[in-house]
Amino acid sequence: MSNETVIEISNVWKIFGHKPEAALQAIREHGLTKAEVLSQHNAVVGVADVSLSVNRGEIFCIMGLSGSGKSTLVRHFNRLLEPTDGKIEIEGTDVMALAPTPLQHFRNRKIGMVFQNFALMPHRSVMDNVAMPLEIRQVPKNERMRQAAAILDIVELGAWGSKFAHELSGGMQQRVGLARALAANPDVLLMDEPFSALDPLIRRQLQDEFIRLSKILKKTTIFITHDLDEAVRIGDRIAIMRDGAMVQIGTAEDIVMNPADDYVADFVAGISRLKVVHARAVMQPVQSFVAKEGPLPADVVRVGDQETLSNLINLAIDDSKPILVEHGGSDVGVITRADLLRTVIEGTEVS
Repeated sequence: MSNETVIEISNVWKIFGHKPEAALQAIREHGLTKAEVLSQHNAVVGVADVSLSVNRGEIFCIMGLSGSGKSTLVRHFNRLLEPTDGKIEIEGTDVMALAPTPLQHFRNRKIGMVFQNFALMPHRSVMDNVAMPLEIRQVPKNERMRQAAAILDIVELGAWGSKFAHELSGGMQQRVGLARALAANPDVLLMDEPFSALDPLIRRQLQDEFIRLSKILKKTTIFITHDLDEAVRIGDRIAIMRDGAMVQIGTAEDIVMNPADDYVADFVAGISRLKVVHARAVMQPVQSFVAKEGPLPADVVRVGDQETLSNLINLAIDDSKPILVEHGGSDVGVITRADLLRTVIEGTEVS
């Protein structure tokens, strides 16, 4: 993942109703709540002043409870929904400025979308379903079949190209949907709860498959989910929405260790810190430790700053000495058993 920004969303609003602009003006002038907008203007706030940026190759998870606005927001990226106000830029293109024909071309070339509903064409074979975006581009048949076959191999469905959707399991159908989105080689993938309709075992297998594919293809991905475990497992960063607004954006570690408010704290309360929290979030500065406790033992255990809390606890069980944390060849921190215990306790209902 690079630091190059691919997606930039600035102050996006979506208000559903007969006079959304008037409702938005009232919100800005009088600070109306979502309930007041509904009662006074018969309008519903779907997205409320959302700004975010996504880097190239990043998997950016947007999550929240039902009605939080996450699925509404993702449909603005390719203008399946028109925002009431705000700016959307993808790969430097002002998406809001595109006329209908350039917008269609932009969607087909730049953006792939995977829905919860597989949306496969029942009268087409698996191969034809995957090749459909290339057919829309008017790619010659032999070439589009070659590319579709290559993508099917990547998602490990190469032997199923001649089958029809009803002959495949739900998990296999969803992989076909993912292959179809990838066939056009888009710069950006939009995935709206793609695995939520599947049973837990198949869902976890597809999460593994997606993580594998992401490492190979390095697509910039917006991944919508209501499942925090899924977001933690898949996302490089996570954004939590509530009532159409963005509450907090950060890594899983950031959000678990430093929730922005009580809502986020409750939201992440059930997440185990063992695989989410790393040494860098637990350690104290070397200088502080030495000033209080004196020099470190010569045979101190050394770990990198990305070591997980789970592994740190196992090390502390076997050795009571402090753990020295390194980064880039330098000693950056020290972790004691007390630091580990404090971190674990703060992640439970005891705190």
